[in-house]
Amino acid sequence: MGKPTGFLEYARRGIPARPRDERKADWREVYTGRPAGEVATQGARCMDCGIPFCQSPAGCPLGNLIPEWNDLVYRGDWREAIDRLHATNNFPEITGRVCPAPCEEACTLNVNEDPVSIKLLERSIADRAFAEKWVVPRPARTRTGRRVAVVGSGPAGMAGAQQLARGGHDVTLFERADRIGGLLRYGIPDFKMDKGVLDRRAEQMEAEGVTLRTGCHVGVDVPARELVDGFDAVLLACGCEEPRDLPIEGRELAGVHFALDFLIQQNRRLAGDVIDPAEEILATGKRVVVLGGGDTGSDCVGTSLRQGAASVLNLELLPKPPETRGPQPPWPWWPDKLITSHAHEEGGVRRWSVMTKRFLGDGDRESASGGRLRGLEAVEVAWGRDPETGRPVMQEEIEETRFTLECDLVIFALGYVHPVREGLLAQLETQGLHLTGRGHVATGRAWQTSLDKVFCAGDMTRGQSLVVHAIADGRRAARAVDEYLMGASELPAGPARDLPDMLAGGG
Repeated sequence: MGKPTGFLEYARRGIPARPRDERKADWREVYTGRPAGEVATQGARCMDCGIPFCQSPAGCPLGNLIPEWNDLVYRGDWREAIDRLHATNNFPEITGRVCPAPCEEACTLNVNEDPVSIKLLERSIADRAFAEKWVVPRPARTRTGRRVAVVGSGPAGMAGAQQLARGGHDVTLFERADRIGGLLRYGIPDFKMDKGVLDRRAEQMEAEGVTLRTGCHVGVDVPARELVDGFDAVLLACGCEEPRDLPIEGRELAGVHFALDFLIQQNRRLAGDVIDPAEEILATGKRVVVLGGGDTGSDCVGTSLRQGAASVLNLELLPKPPETRGPQPPWPWWPDKLITSHAHEEGGVRRWSVMTKRFLGDGDRESASGGRLRGLEAVEVAWGRDPETGRPVMQEEIEETRFTLECDLVIFALGYVHPVREGLLAQLETQGLHLTGRGHVATGRAWQTSLDKVFCAGDMTRGQSLVVHAIADGRRAARAVDEYLMGASELPAGPARDLPDMLAGGG
């Protein structure tokens, strides 16, 4: 694959970012592209490694044919490259922007050299395909007459709906927001992914026969039972959006918010929506503290800096990861190591092993009395390692490190615990829908729930995970629905579902 000696001759070049001061002054995408010749050179670095771990479960849940399209780009056959990309991935222009690229960590070159720039190649192929108008609608040649409802238009719902439409079914995609995309639309900042990326896919899906019903909240505007009774099959793909809270003293103070509320507002501003001034969450001129050090925390840091925050502090409860890969988990799995995002490079301060104890309000600086946030109290904690699993284990609070700091805005980026129960799920539970002990929708190997003709895919059943997992789940669930309706399916199967998932929470 590629040039046999390419990895010896060429150095890795990843996706370039715009200068920090320039990108902080606007909301356009941080990362740009490279000329076709440079991208082809990066494709030449892909070596004939025998076992391409990049497309193994450790590297790509979609089973992307990475060595094949690396080689095609190296040889200048970009048209065939997008066909090989689309063979396993409905939306490579999305994963090429927001996926953390576990495929690169699993690249055989990454054992002792810099890995192939797989993410650069994927994004470059997809962007060129749109520029050349190679991406066109692919409507089914025949129709089955079967009606399928897909609830939720995030990556799992979009992928599932598109696959089912290509299988000949009449698909209606329900989305409670006014535009499709789910968290891709409103949870991911524009500086990571321009929303035109979603708009052009929506146009393609409509041309393929998918009916988009936005502004329709199933479980509120449409009773869940009515939906189940009115369609031949239902695919639930509503995501995992119940945020993890921090119920400590002062939690009720004005100025303490969930990350998603903060990010949604900014995305709506950029889309031209008017935000009620009484409900605005803005970092402008404020001392901001972001709790949580993952991708969502990074998005909040970047958003706060662009809004003109006076200062940004990112606190993480867990210990600081090592700079390089440790023994656990082993290659080719996603490593436990420090990740510094473009947002962290733009400004702010990061601190690890810090537990927030209480929030302080107006008036008495030693209490949470008063209505508006004015500070917080925190303490450093000591961590050890579980000798069997290697996972961090909190040992004690270091009392002498207790401190207070002034802040005007605190944003919780602590992850998501399970799907929202109110409305849709609560109504389906009364009909016999089973949930797991963690509150996710329970499904069998064929993606079917405990209710007849009701299926589920993505974070709603898996828990908070990666976009690439959601797309893969949507594709596999679509095949399961197709088999349920038709007795057999010609839709792509993709990798097996029950392979180890060591990527959850990786981004």
